[in-house]
Parts: sequence; structure tokens; C-alpha cells
Amino acid sequence: MSPSKELKPFPPVRRQLIVFDFDWSLADQDSDRWVLEVLAPKLRQKMKDLKKDVQWTDLVAMTLKDLHELGGTREQIEEALRIMPFHPAMVRSVSALKARGKTAFFCLSNANIIYITTILKAKGLDDLFDEIVTNPAEWDASGLLKLRRRIDPSGPQHACQVGCSPNMCKGDELDAFLKKHQPDFDRVIYVGDGANDFCPVLRMRKQDVVFCRRYRGLYNLIKEYEEEGRLHPRVEYWTGAWEVEALLDQL
Repeated sequence: MSPSKELKPFPPVRRQLIVFDFDWSLADQDSDRWVLEVLAPKLRQKMKDLKKDVQWTDLVAMTLKDLHELGGTREQIEEALRIMPFHPAMVRSVSALKARGKTAFFCLSNANIIYITTILKAKGLDDLFDEIVTNPAEWDASGLLKLRRRIDPSGPQHACQVGCSPNMCKGDELDAFLKKHQPDFDRVIYVGDGANDFCPVLRMRKQDVVFCRRYRGLYNLIKEYEEEGRLHPRVEYWTGAWEVEALLDQL
């Protein structure tokens, strides 16, 4: 349903959680790809060529090393992140929802902690999230951004059968957050776009809501389930951040 049509009302709640994927959900770009498109297009092409052969988080870590060896600096990466597309309507809508209270904010992303926090700070959203779960990263003394998987490949692995990437099962991460923050939230809203958002969506309840970005990986997976009545949560589809703003204003 588009926000330009009349929305079915969202029931009032005492306590709700909104979960955001980051790339192409909260932000209007993919941070891993964007940095290389801005700073090193040849490395961006290398990433594209190897994406089917190398696990994604490992591939990003590898290309960050390549960028560092080519002379790419911390300052250049941070500036590229600060100018990454991020719609003003999204900033407005999440800020307004946060200010109204009653809503906890959780970021669940396959990006990395440095990228996410740098972008949030640039948009004045440093304090938006109660918790961020993503891949760990840190700068070393030479200015290299060292990135690693959230789930160490040498340790125990998740058992997801839905198709989550090896570095993280988003369904498990959402379950862990909900368990940690008892009592239950009256409503969970999940804002996502990618195929890796499908696993947590499948675990959501009838009173929950999915804000699914159209024409991306999650849309392709979710549409059939919804049409066949195999999905528990309500689904609202969106294309631009202005539509998310209209939806969040209804909560």
C-alpha cells in the first residue's frame, strides 16, 4: 500500500520497537559500495567481479586493505561517508518518532559499525539507536579500517536455514534483542530492503508491521508469501523515504 492511499490505522500501543536495516533502508545508498565508487572505482569493479566467489564481509575487508595500499586515507573514507545519500525525510521522520517517546530503536545491519556511526553523526542522529548490531571494525594506527565478520569464521556458526549470510543471522539477532529487552514489545516494526531481512520478517507476529522497500531483494521474497497468506505481520510497501515518513507519522 502506498501512503498516497488511505492507510489502515495502526492500533495504539504502549511500547513498540522499530528495527532498521541500514543500507537502502535508513540510508539511501549501500555504504560498502559507495565508499569505493567515490574513492576507487577500479576497486568497486573488483568487488563486483568477486562478489559471487568471496563472502561479502571478507570481500569488503579485502578491498579496504587494497584502498589503504593505494593511499586511501581515513579522512577520505570519512568524508565519503558524510556525503553519502541520506534523505532528509528519513531524518525528519525518525527524529519525530524518537521525540514522541514509547519507541525503542534497533539497527540491524550487514554494514559495519564505523560506517554506520560516522553517517549517523553527520546527519545529527548519533543518539537515535538504543542498540546497533553490525560487523565490528576499527581504525589502526596507520589509518587502515580493519573489518571482520560479526560471527568469527573460525568459531561456532549460526544454523539459519532461510539464507542469512555467514557473518550474521538477522533472525537470531532480533530474537536475542527481544529476549534481552523483556517484557515483550506490543508492536515491532521492521524497515528493510534486502534478502537478508527476510529471516527476521518470517519470525514476526500478527501485530507487527514490515515496511518493505519495493523492487529489492526483500520485496522479491516477501510478495509471494504475503499474497498466499503465509506471512504473519502486516506489510506496507514503500519506494522513497517520503513514504516512510508518512507511515511513521501514523504510528
